[in-house]
Amino acid sequence: MFSIKIKRMITLLIVLAALVLAGIVGIFFGYNYVISQTKNYAKLETEIEDGSLYINADTEGAVMIVVDSGDDSSAIAKKLKDLGLIDNTMIFSLMSKFNGFDGGYLAGTHFLVQDLTYDEMMYLLCQPPEVVTVTIPEGMTYIQVKAALHEAGLSFDDEDLDAVMNSPNLFVDYDFVSQIVAEDGRDFILSGYLFPDTYEFDINASPEEIVSTFLRNMDSKLYDEYYTRAAKLGMTLDQVFTLASLIQSETTDVSDMLFISAVFHNRLNSGDPSLEALSSCASINYLREQAGLDRVWAASSSDMLWDSPYNTYLNTGLPPGPICMPGEDAIQAALYPEPNCNYLYFCATGIDGGTAFAVTAAEQQQNVEKYSANWTDTPVSETADTTDTTDAEQ
Repeated sequence: MFSIKIKRMITLLIVLAALVLAGIVGIFFGYNYVISQTKNYAKLETEIEDGSLYINADTEGAVMIVVDSGDDSSAIAKKLKDLGLIDNTMIFSLMSKFNGFDGGYLAGTHFLVQDLTYDEMMYLLCQPPEVVTVTIPEGMTYIQVKAALHEAGLSFDDEDLDAVMNSPNLFVDYDFVSQIVAEDGRDFILSGYLFPDTYEFDINASPEEIVSTFLRNMDSKLYDEYYTRAAKLGMTLDQVFTLASLIQSETTDVSDMLFISAVFHNRLNSGDPSLEALSSCASINYLREQAGLDRVWAASSSDMLWDSPYNTYLNTGLPPGPICMPGEDAIQAALYPEPNCNYLYFCATGIDGGTAFAVTAAEQQQNVEKYSANWTDTPVSETADTTDTTDAEQ
């Protein structure tokens, strides 16, 4: 009986010793593995920083993988296998969890090559995705914005982007979007709200993601004061943006913007139908661009008869919507025109982007005759006989 107890005790001690030894061995190897992986990841970080592990679309043999928002390790492993980058999805998933990468993969477009180790792939997929940088300057039209996005490398379908631009219901969480009224004849409902700035986009960003990025930035630039001031002017914010787009298209000079804004406000509030037609060449150039025609300094007689709600020579009041993407200066000018200003006309001088202003039609005609020789694309005869020609595009 006593000998059985001793045997059991010895067995227990042996088992405990084995477990302790196994624990020590496990700790040893685990410690070494952690140290090894730490050094490995430090090496990978250095290789990314010095560019030796940088992989993009131009890298020979590069394979594009798009990680969608919400993809877990298993979903990514399946995509990698489908692309022929790994053989075993289970090993990738287990290593992701064991090495702490699970949940750290960044959504977006990444590029890998065939000969990478699993560790290298995991590390690269945790790096910021491939993006393109696009700068949208003030005054760009929607057509020009689309061209700039394509030129930067974004791969979207124009018709899909157009459809999103005409779907404000997708973005009603933004107050300024919910206040937009889609008037008859409006080309693109959200045009005017792709705020001029420098942006980073994933090269495979969807049309909705592209527009959302613009609108999110636009929303951050709008202050409560803008809504209050617009209401005080008897305007909606959308009307302010439409006016700002005309101002932006007429000049890049900030001080002239204030006076041009005053001219438009004075005409809109004049009560005179002949003055309420804003007669802005900016609107004609918008129509010419839509038709694939070159811009002009001054609207011709035939331009003034263009059958479109955007034609501010033919129609009174503002166009149905913005004609370009106004910047902050133009928006401010639309909200706060030059005070105590009685100008009703203006035209470009054609000299250093200058603008000449006038109170009467006779004064305007004198300015047109004085400066039209500088408008190299339009003969004087096409504008000199029209006293309602208020400007010429700079």
